[in-house]
Amino acid sequence: MISIPRKIALLGGTATFGDCLTAVGMLLQGRLRGGPAISHFEAELASFIGVQHAFAFSAGRVALYALLKALGIGSADEVLLQVPTHVVVPNAIRYAGASPVFVDCSLDNYNIDFADAERKITSRTRALVLQHTFGIPADIDRALALVSRYNLVFVEDCVHSLGSEYRGRRVGSFGHAAFFSTEETKTISSTMGGVAVTNDDQLAAKLREFQNGCPWQPRSLVARYLLKFVLYWFLTEPHLHVLTRAVYESLGRRLPLPEPTSREEAFGKRPRIYEQRFSHAQAQLVRRQLRRIDCNLAHRRRVADAYAERLSAGGFRAASIPAHGKAAMLRYPVWVESRRNAVRDGRRHAVLGTWFTSVLEEAEALEVQGFIPGSCPRAEAATRHLVNLPIHSRVTEHDIARIAAAILESSPGPEIEEQSTHGETAVEQPLAEQQA
Repeated sequence: MISIPRKIALLGGTATFGDCLTAVGMLLQGRLRGGPAISHFEAELASFIGVQHAFAFSAGRVALYALLKALGIGSADEVLLQVPTHVVVPNAIRYAGASPVFVDCSLDNYNIDFADAERKITSRTRALVLQHTFGIPADIDRALALVSRYNLVFVEDCVHSLGSEYRGRRVGSFGHAAFFSTEETKTISSTMGGVAVTNDDQLAAKLREFQNGCPWQPRSLVARYLLKFVLYWFLTEPHLHVLTRAVYESLGRRLPLPEPTSREEAFGKRPRIYEQRFSHAQAQLVRRQLRRIDCNLAHRRRVADAYAERLSAGGFRAASIPAHGKAAMLRYPVWVESRRNAVRDGRRHAVLGTWFTSVLEEAEALEVQGFIPGSCPRAEAATRHLVNLPIHSRVTEHDIARIAAAILESSPGPEIEEQSTHGETAVEQPLAEQQA
């Protein structure tokens, strides 16, 4: 009897076979764009987060753009945001007419360095976008104190952190507003999608007006999103992934699937069609997954704890969770001395993620964004040393043991850099390494 080895994809495990059948059913029925599932999903997500209002869009970046426009943030305004992040986040700020101001991270958990943020506040600073990196909640008490002291608008970037908590409340419920993502790498997935949330009734009215003015996505694009959703479920099945990944990599850019980040966005240019609405078909998929969210989050926390226990024995330090925080991990970040070695040694068992290989992931031109090399040395060091371990529901105890062993074999427990130095280049890119 032939034994097919398991290989864990970085993605996968969010969807079920039942979700795939739902996607196929909607394709056959042809009801793709408008429908009641959108408003149902918005209400259900708002209830889960603990806010009054939620508005779904075609992507998380569009949700952020909608928030900035509704908040009146634009020309001559500066917006603080941490690195590393994804290029689409400063893009949304720039498309709104404002200027992103990049803030370094802490190496304890790759969230914002508040001291650096305060140093970079000027008379033009209007807002703080607070990222909860990898699902680890940032220190919201410090964030609230900072925005209060300087009278800033507070927007939470929750694209990694659906279900994370701080002082017993879900992240996304603390700021003036927040945005989430249901893109293919996220805790719940509709291939692409995003949501803006708020408790402010006036802001909600402006978001509703903005949403109503957005066109629907083309039916053909929604259909391709559904097909990609189903295809990825099969591509990432552990016993198939040994073979399917080789096929995926050989096809490269020729694979006729929609990509989360366009070439224009990678170069900082605004796509011709940017703001669009979320679809009924995609809402049906994420509603199904939202009903299972508690089991999903519990599994992720168990996997994170198991990685931490095994890796700490080898001298690897787990990312720290704030005293009042509860993480809903999207991926498990590990600082390694040699990313190349870790990816190579882990390849037999899993595809290790490389969020982030740049302070602005997928950016082709940092100078367009105004990022100055050397200005955020800890974030720049993290881009050379971080690997991300898969944490989704297809990861078993056996997988955890094999992946952790590969990390331990690849290098001794690392010494974390304090300064930025030139280092390694990017290595094998996991399936669909995109965000927001």
